[in-house]
Amino acid sequence: MTTPDSRRPIGAVTVTDAEARKVAFGAFVGTALEWYDFFLYGTAASLVFNRLFFTSGSAAVATLGAFASFAVGFAARPFGAILFGHLGDRIGRRRCLLITVTMIGLVTGVIGLLPGFATIGVAAPVLLTLLRLLQGIAVGGEWGGAVTLAVEHAPIERRGRYAAMPQIGSPIGTLLSSGAFLAVSTLPPASFDSWGWRLPFLAAFPLLYIALWLRRRVGESPLFEQLLEEDEVASSPVRDVVVRTFPQLLVGACACFLGVGGFYLATTFVISYGTGTLHLPRSLMLTSTLVAAAVEIGVLVAGGRLAEKFGPARITVLGGLISAVVAFPMFWLIDTRAAGLVVLGVTIGVACLSMPYAVSGPLLADLFPARLRYSGIALSSNTAGIVSGFVPLLATALQVASGGGSWSAALLLIVIALITTLGGLLAPRLSLSQDEVSVTDRAATPADGHAHG
Repeated sequence: MTTPDSRRPIGAVTVTDAEARKVAFGAFVGTALEWYDFFLYGTAASLVFNRLFFTSGSAAVATLGAFASFAVGFAARPFGAILFGHLGDRIGRRRCLLITVTMIGLVTGVIGLLPGFATIGVAAPVLLTLLRLLQGIAVGGEWGGAVTLAVEHAPIERRGRYAAMPQIGSPIGTLLSSGAFLAVSTLPPASFDSWGWRLPFLAAFPLLYIALWLRRRVGESPLFEQLLEEDEVASSPVRDVVVRTFPQLLVGACACFLGVGGFYLATTFVISYGTGTLHLPRSLMLTSTLVAAAVEIGVLVAGGRLAEKFGPARITVLGGLISAVVAFPMFWLIDTRAAGLVVLGVTIGVACLSMPYAVSGPLLADLFPARLRYSGIALSSNTAGIVSGFVPLLATALQVASGGGSWSAALLLIVIALITTLGGLLAPRLSLSQDEVSVTDRAATPADGHAHG
């Protein structure tokens, strides 16, 4: 092992803009597939699984069962973060991303082949939930690795825009999943229930081939290669993150909460609320998510650029406060049942909560040193994710308990937004300094292994 005095600084690696763009694009395509698969389940839980897999005499109970299986994917994400975070900081970011994208593509395709409750009885929801569990494990390791790879290839002054590329995979995944369901929803009800809903899931197979082809063309992180060269790879990265950077872990989770939990409140829950409580056409609710996702792409691009100018923490705080302000107006617009206002309400809500999501990549990357970065980012985002998975379930339960109105969901969104605002306020106190990030990532991990606060 090299001595501390003889080591050249981690971060003193020259990467061209062309290579950084190539890596960011590869990360984007992979996350787009991952989120397509993951969001597809959320849409199906609102429209299909509650009827065909969780059969019950009560529509509300069936919906709760479908949302509970939806939440299982989030409960599994921390296990994926632990597994792939450890491997990503030990054997490399690129290898893990090839594994995660393969896992989720195969699992999603198999869901499209799964018989329903009418065919195999209780085995149907059990198998569906197990497949959702595997989905969650794969996604738990995907986003953290994609952001880490994009950030570690990016010049420091352009980290915001390149780190936003994996984030754009989220609205693209929403567009693809909602668009696919919108297309098959035009089928006659009997055809939709029999085979139409399966087509979007089966499409995961050819999409997986494309994602793998692109991912294989992406090189390993130069920072990780330097860690390997100098024998400075962490032996127990997950343990080090929990023991030595626990405050950063919690702050990162808070900062991510709105972009994940708020998003599922504004999409998955709202689709169920609109179709089940307000009796709006499912085509209208799916169109709303499509328009919102299209607008979100612009917000993410702008957010990445603003992060380079003002810092990701300030953008996180701004997005959290704005989301809290628009929570009630968003649901008031949806409650009008007027098509244009419903679309506007969903779009406004998603656009505002996407501001913190746009900058979560560079914010989390600055909280952890290179040798712990994959694990740190994955654990932070998936700590938020495990809570977020229960947001549609909690929102539904609160709505039932409050008599069916939307005010309880609006209050829940405000709480989530304020938690993220707190994360944005605390992040600068725990982040690496700009000099530590741009000149030497190892400066955050001295010889005793403790991260700077």
